[in-house]
Amino acid sequence: MTDNRNLNSPIKVSVETFYVEAQSEPEQDKYVFAYTITIKNHSLCNATLESRYWLITDANGKESEVEGEGVVGETPTIRPGESYKYTSGAVLETPVGTMQGYYVMRNEFGHEFQAPITVFRLSTPNILH
Repeated sequence: MTDNRNLNSPIKVSVETFYVEAQSEPEQDKYVFAYTITIKNHSLCNATLESRYWLITDANGKESEVEGEGVVGETPTIRPGESYKYTSGAVLETPVGTMQGYYVMRNEFGHEFQAPITVFRLSTPNILH
């Protein structure tokens, strides 16, 4: 589990990743990963997740950018001291890769800010020692 902390952001993001072997086809260069994100609001006011940005990089250096509204079809409002958790996925052409990015958040006073998601690894079991 990766704990992505940024001392300047009141939003803390932690990530847990999983290799989805049943949906992967290594002989076709298709590696499916799931990740569970927990977003905790350490501020004193509500924060709404408006959009997301991901940079996904595989072991060959191929980069994909993903941007969009909310996460998994939702734009959750997270109250002070509370968390929001969701699971999503990514497909890579290699058995190892990384993801990083940020959420665009808006507090209840209309202030928009970024909650960074530091780089985390996607990898099949036993590929890295």
